[in-house]
Amino acid sequence: MTQKEYIDKAESALLHTYNRYQVVFDHGDGVYLYDLDGKKYLDFVAGISVFAFGYNCKEYNDAVKAQVDKIIHTSNYYYNVPAVEAAVKLKEASGMDRVFFTNSGAEAIEGLIKTARKYAFLKDGSTDHEIIAMEHSFHGRTMGALSVTGNPHYREAFEPGIGNIKFAKMNDFESVKALVNEKTCAILFETVQGEGGIYPATKEFMEQVRALCDEKDILMMLDEVQCGMGRTGYMFAWQKYGIKPDCMAVAKALGCGVPIGAFLMTEKVGAHSLVAGDHGTTYGGNPLATAAASKVFDLFKEKDILKNVKETGDYLYEKLELLYNEKEDIVGHRGLGFLQGLEFDHPVSEIINKALEKGLVLINAGTNIIRFVPPLIVSKKNVDDMLDILKSCL
Repeated sequence: MTQKEYIDKAESALLHTYNRYQVVFDHGDGVYLYDLDGKKYLDFVAGISVFAFGYNCKEYNDAVKAQVDKIIHTSNYYYNVPAVEAAVKLKEASGMDRVFFTNSGAEAIEGLIKTARKYAFLKDGSTDHEIIAMEHSFHGRTMGALSVTGNPHYREAFEPGIGNIKFAKMNDFESVKALVNEKTCAILFETVQGEGGIYPATKEFMEQVRALCDEKDILMMLDEVQCGMGRTGYMFAWQKYGIKPDCMAVAKALGCGVPIGAFLMTEKVGAHSLVAGDHGTTYGGNPLATAAASKVFDLFKEKDILKNVKETGDYLYEKLELLYNEKEDIVGHRGLGFLQGLEFDHPVSEIINKALEKGLVLINAGTNIIRFVPPLIVSKKNVDDMLDILKSCL
């Protein structure tokens, strides 16, 4: 069938919750995608921060294929080797102590919410504790994750949410402090806001929140679903500041295409929150997904991925900064490593569509920001090629 025929069949079969771009991708190789007609596209989206090593990475593919031939699923009533290996490597990379594997980032956020409420419940037996999240945040589409997402547009049709959620302003500590009371059990935010416009937390804000949480025994919880797994040049974005959370959520590049997420916590939180029967998942942490995650950590080391993100990420920043200074309709440039954004004074959908026609895959963050989240293996030459196409679309 042609691409048009596949698109027509999709529109008659799939629930219309996405306004998809008019292309059917067939396969990928390195930092390039190919559609059904064989047209080549430079990919600066990476499945929305997922494909750290690009497409058709032989070592990764071989590890997943080998696990398929061994065992794919057993359930969490039994141990399995890949889950143990992946958990140990995730602990080592994060400095956290306890791991719970999920199927997605939204599920990881759900786990953080339950952890916070159980931690507080064990202290006073009350069930009316509050969580402070941030305005313009995005944590997922499930009801709990949606409830802590700081954009009313996403929530309004699905209210009431889980309740007892308050919203402060990112990087405005006084707005956080004003919401804290004896019922506050957690402060949750993205170390770098993604969907909300690529806003990194400041070191001062991180330090202030950490000190407040320590003073009042409140859990500091970080969403590293998009900004984690090497995207900022650190395995997790909070490591740039050296300010460790009590709990964190991770997903996306954790599996590099195989659906897997996780929430993690310190030993103190693990010993005073969720116990047997409090939380579970059928597929979470199955041998296939965790074999993929385990190999991901190996490849980060073998390919020295963080070094490339820091060096080429700095190069991308310099080039985007030049473009920002050249174009009057570009009104902002923010980000770290391979999580950057250009803010325009108008919607960017036309630019993204033009780029796709010219063989460049880009994505937005909100209506007026182009988000740059390429595979973590992109080169300076790839950055230059991307900019050549982008400039021709402006």
